[in-house]
Amino acid sequence: MAITARTLNRSTLARQLLLDREPLDVGDAVRRVVALQAQQPGSPYVALWNRVAGFDPVALDGAVGDFALVRSTLMRLTLHLVHVEDYRAFREAMEPTVRGSRLHDPRFKAAGFTADDADALLPDLLAYAEQARTGAEMKARLEAGNGGPVESVVWRMIRQYAPLWHAPTGLPWSFGTAQSFVTASDRPALADPEASAAGLAVLIRRYLEGFGPASVADMAQFTLAPKGSVRKAVESLGGALDRLEGPDGTVLHDVPGTALPDEDTPAPPRLMAMWDSVLLAYADRGRIIPPAYRKHVIRVNGDALPTLLVDGYVAGVWRPVPGGIEASAFHPLPTDAWEALASEAAALGRLLADRDPHVYRRYDHWWVKGLPTVESRVLPAA
Repeated sequence: MAITARTLNRSTLARQLLLDREPLDVGDAVRRVVALQAQQPGSPYVALWNRVAGFDPVALDGAVGDFALVRSTLMRLTLHLVHVEDYRAFREAMEPTVRGSRLHDPRFKAAGFTADDADALLPDLLAYAEQARTGAEMKARLEAGNGGPVESVVWRMIRQYAPLWHAPTGLPWSFGTAQSFVTASDRPALADPEASAAGLAVLIRRYLEGFGPASVADMAQFTLAPKGSVRKAVESLGGALDRLEGPDGTVLHDVPGTALPDEDTPAPPRLMAMWDSVLLAYADRGRIIPPAYRKHVIRVNGDALPTLLVDGYVAGVWRPVPGGIEASAFHPLPTDAWEALASEAAALGRLLADRDPHVYRRYDHWWVKGLPTVESRVLPAA
């Protein structure tokens, strides 16, 4: 079965709850979309607002506060918000990647530490963090266990490797500049190849449920796991996956029985969060981002700007400004698209007003440096 590029686009939008907002509990919504990239604390809120009918940010506050949804270093070595029931398998899937990148980082070695040193220090550190501890308290405990001061890079690498969850620190977005940590209640197996292989198979299947159909290269991009490991995970799933043909002949995999939307299915405009997963989940990002716009949306340092989706594809960027939402289009948009974006902006403005009207202010420098805008409008916030 050969699949068109637009069908792939519509499949992503459908599975990511971007064709229609659905009346879901926030925990169920996060499971449906697999994970929310969360290094910018406000982004999971904006991401769920785009996907959940009647989204109430208080519900997300509660789920994070109860650790029904947990924030930790996972896929692509960055912070994600995932359902607590998914955490262990996802973390075990990422173990070789996280261990290799954090405990074998040249800076970690230059500071005089080895992976064996970290392994020796972890049991006491994790026992100490059975209740939430500040970053300063955790670093002090690490130094006590080491018998002397450690460089900041050592604490940074160990905290990103250790099975720690970020404990919420308060409004507006549950997590702020101050950091607090607590040990994962269901600890993953570390440095266990069998657990890692089993976890990766789970993660790959879940990825396909939320982002498929997709290639091995796409799965490797989403996880940052080696392609060889991903290929073995796909092989281990055997007949549990369908094999399809992409528009350029690329081999794609998918979960059997999952419907593919018609390529002409309408896709309503959306104001996407920074680092929204749909921008980052594929090796071929043309599924969502026209190639000409990729470098403008995903910046050289890895920042992924908040985008306008029009007809399912990135058509520009947005940012909060005094008076509303500034929407900047990279190509001319029809009147009905602007009208729909204005409606979205009014609703988003209501969400931000109660939390932080300038949620992405620190990234305004990308606008100062220039973007290929053909038209910008300030859409009033209700």
